[in-house]
Amino acid sequence: MKAFGFLSFGHYQDVPGSATRTAADMIKQSIEIGVGADEIGVNGAYFRVHHFAPQQASPMPLLTAIAAKTSRIEVGTGVIDLR
Repeated sequence: MKAFGFLSFGHYQDVPGSATRTAADMIKQSIEIGVGADEIGVNGAYFRVHHFAPQQASPMPLLTAIAAKTSRIEVGTGVIDLR
């Protein structure tokens, strides 16, 4: 079987029309995406980390939450950007 995964950038921004206006929105939606991906058989969920920007900056709590709610998917960081 071939592996299939995704990389999420974890963006959020407080602008009109954004579905992810806060970090809490981004974390909740990321967990939902990870759970949904596990349910349909995706093999990996990876999250980009970017410090000092409105993006996912502390991956371990997010990855732990996804791992606790899934059974087969591999979770990890895709890129760590420390600019």
